[in-house]
Amino acid sequence: MALDAETRDQLIDTVRRFVSERLRPLEAQVSETDTMPDDVVAEMKELGLFGLSIPAEYGGLDLSMEEECLVAVELGRTSPAFRSAFGTNVGIGSQGLVMFGTDEQKAKYLPGIASGDIITSFALTEPEAGSDSASVQTRATKDGDVYVLNGSKRYITNANKAHLFTVMARTDPSKPGGGGVSAFLVPRDLPGLSVGKPEKKMGQQGAHICDVTFDNVRVPAENRLGAEGEGFKVAMQVLDRGRLHISAVCVGVAERLITDCVAYASERKQFGQAISQFQLVQGMIADCKTEALAAKALTMETARKRDAGQGVTMEAAAAKYFASEMVGRVADKAVQIFGGAGYVADYGIERFYRDVRIFRIYEGTSQIQQVVIARETLKRGG
Repeated sequence: MALDAETRDQLIDTVRRFVSERLRPLEAQVSETDTMPDDVVAEMKELGLFGLSIPAEYGGLDLSMEEECLVAVELGRTSPAFRSAFGTNVGIGSQGLVMFGTDEQKAKYLPGIASGDIITSFALTEPEAGSDSASVQTRATKDGDVYVLNGSKRYITNANKAHLFTVMARTDPSKPGGGGVSAFLVPRDLPGLSVGKPEKKMGQQGAHICDVTFDNVRVPAENRLGAEGEGFKVAMQVLDRGRLHISAVCVGVAERLITDCVAYASERKQFGQAISQFQLVQGMIADCKTEALAAKALTMETARKRDAGQGVTMEAAAAKYFASEMVGRVADKAVQIFGGAGYVADYGIERFYRDVRIFRIYEGTSQIQQVVIARETLKRGG
């Protein structure tokens, strides 16, 4: 459901000011402490950021895909760790429930997800199932009116804070690939579910990933999402939306870096003039701006197609592929424009350089996006 233009503009302006006035001053602190301040999370809840994509009847803002992308661009103008605090509630941690949940499941969980009182997480990746996500080995064995889950998940975002996991588990071991996988809503407090310590990461300090282990976890059958064997379908439809969200965040980060580069290049002097006057520096800025504009156009056009009810699996993969690769190139050029200052921590450019690297890996690596793009293009005949 799209907002009216005035309400949409007010929301975007509010998020823009929140990013500028509250989040950007905290970037270095969050990176150094690897901790998200509780008062900032509370403000995110008050702003409704945890419920951007949740239907209005359950307390969410019910944004269209285009509106969500516009907000995600604004959120990209600060350290990606801030967005990650509520990102799973907006995307992969909630959308399976929104798309495939029963009325009872939605009524039970969505209001808390929208308010931020329930933090969600999406548990698909395993030690032996990353890009090959259809090779899930975590088992869900039917035992009367429950499923017994056994297995482990790896690199699960927000797992240490999550109250509710969307878990992909194999219900039919006789069916190879995605056909034997089902999706489950698994509360954190069920006996046998344990979460490992947060991993030390290259970037995005303040956002955490952990292993999750299931040891005879008894999940009520009523917590299954969709029919048996529909888990891979759930995962792929969730990822279509998530990939567009990530694409928009990449655009926002690129725009932030370009703004920082222009400001620095206009002040930094060499050979008696601002380095912004040198054509080779201008060439790098021009490349960054052109790529950012192209990524934004592709992302927003795909979002509008999705809102119109069109299938966008190929276009969403293309947007995520191009935008995530683009922001990596922009971050690299930003380090180059800043020179030695870009390599030290004071300016924050090296932090963004590390932060954006993960965009080319999670929610489908660039290589998986290429596979999806090629497959869908061949299917369509061009």
